[in-house]
Amino acid sequence: MKSAERQRVIVERLRDADQVGVAELAEATGASEMTVRRDLDHLASRGVLRRVHGGAVPASPSGVEPPFAARATTGIAAKRAIAAAAAELIRDGETVVLDSGTTALELARLLRGRPITVMPLSLHAARELAEEPGVRLLLPGGEARPGEQALVGPLTLASLRALRFDVAVLSPCALGVESGLTAFDLGDAEVKRTALDVAARTIVLADGAKWGRCALACICPVDRADVVITDPGAPEDQRAALTERGVLVHVAVPLENR
Repeated sequence: MKSAERQRVIVERLRDADQVGVAELAEATGASEMTVRRDLDHLASRGVLRRVHGGAVPASPSGVEPPFAARATTGIAAKRAIAAAAAELIRDGETVVLDSGTTALELARLLRGRPITVMPLSLHAARELAEEPGVRLLLPGGEARPGEQALVGPLTLASLRALRFDVAVLSPCALGVESGLTAFDLGDAEVKRTALDVAARTIVLADGAKWGRCALACICPVDRADVVITDPGAPEDQRAALTERGVLVHVAVPLENR
């Protein structure tokens, strides 16, 4: 198993447990305990986890936004399937405001070379689209949140309000049928709300792990979305409830599960 795959296994196990041990991770990955310790040290240096005697614990307590580096290593197959489905819904020639987040970053990679106009709301996505032939890249002002590199603040809001887009692609931190779309950061939630307001239609990217959860800051009711793209991990009852509210729910199946 390659290092990236081992580290993905480690992060996924930490998502479901308060602590993981070196011995159990060695058994799960087929690697030596020394190799696992090196993986843990590497992930700890990136802020993904915190080392403790004999293993590791999550870097952030429950209810706090996990670091971007941690999210970028989990659920990659599902996020890529969701991004691919979203790319198919964006037509050549359209104007798109692209939210921050790891799934939105996967979509940015798929938009490279397309004849579209894109305003990315994170520096991660902007770097992916820079100097791409065909892409007209609009850069908003604003302050980049440390680690996230998501753009927030008055300059970002002013940039959005000065324009009108065909499509807003939103990637909320959590999604609930009753609680709606929510985000951990207040400034990020305001940017997402404004992006929604200045677009003709909205595509929401939300993998199954985000469903049935609620973060601090409200973005909008769930039925403000035109389309929600998710993966098979999203609860079927919640998908059905969302469909009853008039939202098109598209389930993108990762290639490895087909």
